[in-house]
Amino acid sequence: MVKGISRRVVVVDSPDQRFFEQAIFIVRNDAAGEGVTARELVEEARRVARSYEGGSRLSRRFREFSPALYTLTGAAAIGLVWLLVTLL
Repeated sequence: MVKGISRRVVVVDSPDQRFFEQAIFIVRNDAAGEGVTARELVEEARRVARSYEGGSRLSRRFREFSPALYTLTGAAAIGLVWLLVTLL
């Protein structure tokens, strides 16, 4: 069943378009009655979209590292634990 109801949406373009082009937010009907401006709606949509971007800057940096770096770091940690266990 198709309803003939029009909805207001906010469309936010993705800063990194590898996977997604846009995010579409459907605005609640009662949002306009609360005195919310269009600029506030767009800013809130951008804030929410950024929050799903992948966490903090630190976590994004870790994702950019090569898997070889993770392997070497893990091997070094295991070697250090082995060394401590054998010396003590």
